Amino acid sequence: MGLFLVAVAAWVARVENWRSYTPIAGGGGYGQEESYVSSEKPSGVIRWLTTVDHKDIGLLYGTYALIAFVVGGLMVVVMRLELIAPGQTLISNTFYNSLLTSHGITMLFLFGTPIIAAFANYLVPLLIGADDMAFPRINAIAFWLLPPAALLIWAGFFPIGNIIPAQTAWTMYTPLSTGAGLGNQGNAGVDLFLLGLHLSGVSATMGAINFIATIFTERGEEVSWANLDIFSWTVLTQSGLILFAFPLLGSAIVMLLFDRNFGTTFFSGEGGAMLWQHLFWFFGHPEVYILVLPPMGIVSYVLPRFAGRRLFGFKFVVYSTLAIGVLSFGVWAHHMFATGMDPRLRASFMAVSLAIAIPSAVKTFNWITTMWNGRVRLTTPMLFCIGFVSNFIIGGVTGVFLASIPIDLVLHDTYYVVGHFHYIVMGAIAFAGFAGLYYWYPLYTGRMYQKTLGKMHFWLSMIGTNVTFFAMILLGYGGMPRRYANYLPQFATLHQLATFGALILLVGQIIFVWNFVQSWLEAPKVDDGDPWDLKDSNLYTAEWDWFDQKLQTAIADGGEDEEGPAVADGGRTTADADE
Repeated sequence: MGLFLVAVAAWVARVENWRSYTPIAGGGGYGQEESYVSSEKPSGVIRWLTTVDHKDIGLLYGTYALIAFVVGGLMVVVMRLELIAPGQTLISNTFYNSLLTSHGITMLFLFGTPIIAAFANYLVPLLIGADDMAFPRINAIAFWLLPPAALLIWAGFFPIGNIIPAQTAWTMYTPLSTGAGLGNQGNAGVDLFLLGLHLSGVSATMGAINFIATIFTERGEEVSWANLDIFSWTVLTQSGLILFAFPLLGSAIVMLLFDRNFGTTFFSGEGGAMLWQHLFWFFGHPEVYILVLPPMGIVSYVLPRFAGRRLFGFKFVVYSTLAIGVLSFGVWAHHMFATGMDPRLRASFMAVSLAIAIPSAVKTFNWITTMWNGRVRLTTPMLFCIGFVSNFIIGGVTGVFLASIPIDLVLHDTYYVVGHFHYIVMGAIAFAGFAGLYYWYPLYTGRMYQKTLGKMHFWLSMIGTNVTFFAMILLGYGGMPRRYANYLPQFATLHQLATFGALILLVGQIIFVWNFVQSWLEAPKVDDGDPWDLKDSNLYTAEWDWFDQKLQTAIADGGEDEEGPAVADGGRTTADADE
């Protein structure tokens, strides 16, 4: 696989002379030779296959992530239809387990991480005054590792010989995932699944190194650590977490592949099941914060624009971000309270798990205080930000209960955990992603979405999320175990309610896709560099200044800009930059 990837990279490097692009037009980084300069990018498919422009790569990440979101969403719709009644036989139990496994990995690794990379690639260089990412070519390679990763993860669903999908759930617990016993998990579909997951981890690690180098070395002279924008702070912290967490997951996956194919006993011997859980969750819980920190940054960045005031307590939001990054590596074993580990260790992990709620609460109070007495405008991005805060509160409070050992022992592996986790992943992370997509929609499309459809998308998503996942919390209180394709009749009403909520969510996402694509193709072009009227509240920021210059250049080719570049907002605005 490694030799194959090197060969592909070498071939792509020869398809187009990447050094021919200027930093602005093609995304070249500092220090590149420019013996030959082209005034335009190549067009058509060659442009997208060979681009190293951070904005193009951001669009590629976004397209990839939204496709994965559709695939993962359709998987869960089929699962919910299967659960609409006890004893339903729409799909087999084994296929249900396959969908369960692939849905989790798809949403976390093929949607969650890439959609954040889409925002970060497009916006971070604009916000910090950089021409491009520090390593533009590595940036491109990091993206192009993802399509083969998706194909490997989904390979079991393709008609390829006797290969069947993995059925290990997204946690890949041993000894099931080692192929032990008389089950079907010795099938090559699990090996392909693990290789695809490993490839996505390599991609994330390469991207993290690039973001750290970019934010440290490529900032403009006017952007200091004191006024670095909050979104870049969260991306920087997230990249640090990736750098420590993903290589551990990669090592564990390699050991698991060795157990499956070469007869080693890393996880198939005595204590192997506990060892896998420790290694996996040492990665797995920081992964939750890898997914949630940049969305927190998006909300911290977008919400003040429509509250008409700067982010309250900017420094404390930054400090709480760094605190989450540090504490996230000390809470992994709260997923293992029911495994019989030493009670003294359990107590220490419970303490840290409760403590990590404090920096999250700091952010929540800062968001609420920012809106307090502000001039709130209920645009679609603002609605999604408010939805994020309310869902995050529910998800966070339910998580605090799970951090308590006695309560966790009762609720462990029930639908309560599923409801809590999805309040964070769908109710918070996805909502922040939608807020960012709508807020920066004019920036990357040059057009404005249909605002009525955008608000319909929000309300359907908000209602569907709370109906679906609150029903799951109630199911957990009733004792309904997770990961089952069937259930007792007394749980039927709540399962039907959850399925009804999932269908509401589905309708909302169909409206989103229609609005997103149709507006991109047919909506009138934006002719104002300040489409959200941010100058009126003195909250105009760097990316919109770039957008305005782009519009002016399109109108008068070669004209000089009257104003200098804006400063990335870190609680400070463009007008404050010289103070």
